[in-house]
Amino acid sequence: MKNLLSFSLLFVLFACSKQPNSILNKYSSSDLERIFKSENIKGCFTIYDLRNDAKLSFKEERLDSAFLPASTFKIINSMIALETEVITDENEMIKWDSIDRSYDNWNRDQNLESALKYSTVWAYQELARRIGEERMKYWVEASNYGNKNINGGIDVFWLRGDIRISPNQQIDFLKKLYLNQLPFSQKNQEIVKKIMIVDQTANYTIRAKTGWAVRIDDQIGWYVGYLERAGNVYFFSINIDIKNSNDAAKRKILVSKILDHLQLTK
Repeated sequence: MKNLLSFSLLFVLFACSKQPNSILNKYSSSDLERIFKSENIKGCFTIYDLRNDAKLSFKEERLDSAFLPASTFKIINSMIALETEVITDENEMIKWDSIDRSYDNWNRDQNLESALKYSTVWAYQELARRIGEERMKYWVEASNYGNKNINGGIDVFWLRGDIRISPNQQIDFLKKLYLNQLPFSQKNQEIVKKIMIVDQTANYTIRAKTGWAVRIDDQIGWYVGYLERAGNVYFFSINIDIKNSNDAAKRKILVSKILDHLQLTK
């Protein structure tokens, strides 16, 4: 009997120790809904607290719906390019083809860091052509990325081809990247994490990438990434309907408002 009581006490203590103590538990989906309404945007959002295994979401039914990854595919494209050695590191230059694309930051030679920062489509198309369909297919499948379907053209499949990924799958992929659990060398995963940094202060670091599927009737926008703070990490994924060019900027605006509301960027 004494042993049974001791076991029961240990079980209760263990169960209590596993209860999540996440800052996310202080909020609800209604908080997120108000922020979406403030920008007059339709979409979904989820954020995941790794240490406490806690999640806060808005429009959960959409989080498992699959969409074109658009430029969020540049995250994995960077790792595949490095792993296949079609580019040596984040500093090697990709020569501009001299075609004016009406965007100054695109109209020059690029390296991985600048191409990711400015979402330079032509540079990643060049890398995809160097990688080729066979190797691209292998690494997309090995990474379990979305539906793993690269049909539609080696240099456009993530823009208007058959590949699809859901907001929840984006989170799963980013978790593996953060933990160095993708089938790429740790060196190459660390390079991509470094060039993904979009904001860094004394209190936090944000690594993220936008995406905008503009070549379909129903345009959608992405902003996916994660925030590191105080020894913890919070993965986020937003997917919105884009009705006009002004909506595109609201991908980042909404995430910024949400992270601020959750007191993660204070």
